[in-house]
Amino acid sequence: IQIRHLDFSYGFTRLWSRRRNFTAGTLKAFLVSLVKPVAYLKYSVMAPTGGETGARNANLLIRLGVWNEQYQLGVVFDSSTGFHLPNGADRSPDIAWIKRERWEALTPQQREKFPPLAPDFAMELMSPTDSLVDAQAKMQEYLENGVRLGWLLNRRAKQVEIYRPDSPTERLQHPNQPSGESVLPNFVLSLDGFWQ
Repeated sequence: IQIRHLDFSYGFTRLWSRRRNFTAGTLKAFLVSLVKPVAYLKYSVMAPTGGETGARNANLLIRLGVWNEQYQLGVVFDSSTGFHLPNGADRSPDIAWIKRERWEALTPQQREKFPPLAPDFAMELMSPTDSLVDAQAKMQEYLENGVRLGWLLNRRAKQVEIYRPDSPTERLQHPNQPSGESVLPNFVLSLDGFWQ
């Protein structure tokens, strides 16, 4: 089990335990030791993805990366990159992209840490064990913090949910080529064979 982050709302203290490995027993003991002195504790425990999800994530990342190499419009990030959102949350989309001008406006120090902004584009690929409600809430949080285009890929339902600011969520059933629209010009994600 890996803990991505612990967020202490009480006292506005934030403790990071990056990629610290726990067994079920040591995780429980660790969390209990933290809860005693703290009134409110929010935590998320992220297990590594399974092979099918990991392979699909890598394939999606490659496709966006090939487009980005061709057009040189921004920077692509994988799921190990954290972003410090304007609401104070730290999030790691499965795949993210930032327009080059926004990335270059950051200081070298900001680039080395969690970039203090929301990406322009965020994609999440649901694992079979993920909660749809939680995934949808994450996508809404991205929008509220400045993401201009978001895709939630639900393999189980063979569906892509498209998130845009000030627009209702669009649900595409079994799409083969969602478009990056004006955020990712000329990018069309080929999903041939993805849903099998």
